[in-house]
Amino acid sequence: MKTEVYLYEDGRWDKELDKTLDSKSTLIIVYGSTNFSQIKDGFDQLKNNFPNSTIVGNSTSGEIYNDELYEHTLTLAIIKFEKTKIKTISTTVENPEQSYQSGISIAKQLEDEKLKSIFILSDGLNVNGSQLTKGINSVFKNNILVTGGLAGDDANFSNTWTLLNDEPKSKQVVAVGFYGDDINVAYGSQGGWTKFGIDRVVTKSNSNVVYEIDGKPALEVYKTYLGDSVKDLPLSGLYYPLMIQEDSNSDEEKVRTILSVNEDDQSITFAGDIPSGSKAMFMKASFEQLVDGASNAVGKMVLSKYKDQDALNIAISCVGRKLVLGQKTEDEIEAVYQQFGDNVKQIGFYSYGEISPLESGSCDLHNQTMTLTMMWES
Repeated sequence: MKTEVYLYEDGRWDKELDKTLDSKSTLIIVYGSTNFSQIKDGFDQLKNNFPNSTIVGNSTSGEIYNDELYEHTLTLAIIKFEKTKIKTISTTVENPEQSYQSGISIAKQLEDEKLKSIFILSDGLNVNGSQLTKGINSVFKNNILVTGGLAGDDANFSNTWTLLNDEPKSKQVVAVGFYGDDINVAYGSQGGWTKFGIDRVVTKSNSNVVYEIDGKPALEVYKTYLGDSVKDLPLSGLYYPLMIQEDSNSDEEKVRTILSVNEDDQSITFAGDIPSGSKAMFMKASFEQLVDGASNAVGKMVLSKYKDQDALNIAISCVGRKLVLGQKTEDEIEAVYQQFGDNVKQIGFYSYGEISPLESGSCDLHNQTMTLTMMWES
């Protein structure tokens, strides 16, 4: 496996593209500006120079390139596999209610006895990530490693895109399957948020829309924590995500962040499902806690099989973390990157949701985490 990473900014590449990496076994992963016109020339150059390669990607709320953060650029990794087979598919999700069936469709199209892992790039606003992953889990029963993320659009919550070889599209999920015994994939995911206030119970919800918390209108409850920031919803809600426990008999916790609010019925739409009866806790974090959380995500990775081969690490962090960290955002990127050796290159993006396994092994949607996917060939 040979890997190279590139940055396209202000109409220029940071270094000359290595055309020798083009092949039918080459995967190119791109992360770029929501305004595709800003990076279209770079993307067109990429397609022209790598006609045999497969290109996948999505829009972001910030692009990660090695240990730095960029905005309104195109960052990418070119991976030429030597032994691994890849298969890419895309599916259109017209509305969130189709997300579960889309997950099933993706899993069945990629299913094979040689399948080792799946990497997902999804529309960030029109897809229910919780239902998408549940659909995938229903086919694989936790036997296949699934990671990835939901596209962002800065923090506009307006329109996101994904792509598979062609022009970007909204309402689309792109999936890459990796096949064979020589591909290795390690993953890690960690937050760094801490709860504050009292434990609450979600008393009325439907999928990812919460109507009542402790028997009161959800938005009314949320506003008590926001103070003067109420006027900036849904953006300000990213500073106060919810930690939920769906099952009181399980220690598994998930973080959920706001996508939109409805003043008419006082409901809140989150980036993932929150079932009625879930225990809910408001969360907040300091700069140090978030950076430590990102660093600890590396510690969650199982790297015992890694022997300094060329590798790619894909870092997907939540836009909510970026908003809290502000000028210190690069600190969490550096905290991850500095723990790897010279043979590990890194790209990534700031997202509207991260996909990674729970401790039980089933993949699920996470919010407000730093989620890592590292791959290399034996």
